[in-house]
Amino acid sequence: MPLLDFLSPEAVTPNLRASGKKQALHEIATQAARLTGLDERTVFEALLQRERLGSTGIGEGVAIPHGKLPTLGRLFGLVARLDKPIDFEALDGQPVDILFLLLAPEGAGADHLKALARVARVLREPGTIERLRAARDRDALYAVLMEFPTPRAA
Repeated sequence: MPLLDFLSPEAVTPNLRASGKKQALHEIATQAARLTGLDERTVFEALLQRERLGSTGIGEGVAIPHGKLPTLGRLFGLVARLDKPIDFEALDGQPVDILFLLLAPEGAGADHLKALARVARVLREPGTIERLRAARDRDALYAVLMEFPTPRAA
């Protein structure tokens, strides 16, 4: 089973166009709403609310916008590679070109945090970010992210 089992091939966008942070969040909220059946405005507002607490730009050109939604039934992930890097007020001050959206049900509790940790673990693997940037299309991007199996419990 892949480490990022909440990500589907349809939730991968290889060339997202956005001129700024708010537009990028709106674009991924629109895609997430289409794929989950959620209200687009609700998803966008949840992402904006989380960003007001502090940027989800974690550095090295990567941001992990995330939020919890009461009507969502399961964890949902979406990956977008931007066609041009944008200012995301990231921790390292670098522009962002890879977004990994994570949405969780309101009552997800620790599952939400575990999913965020799994995303961070995959993105920290040596060479992963570079391979995501080099991937030529949706299938190649998805393949890079699906390489990581869930660790077996000891």
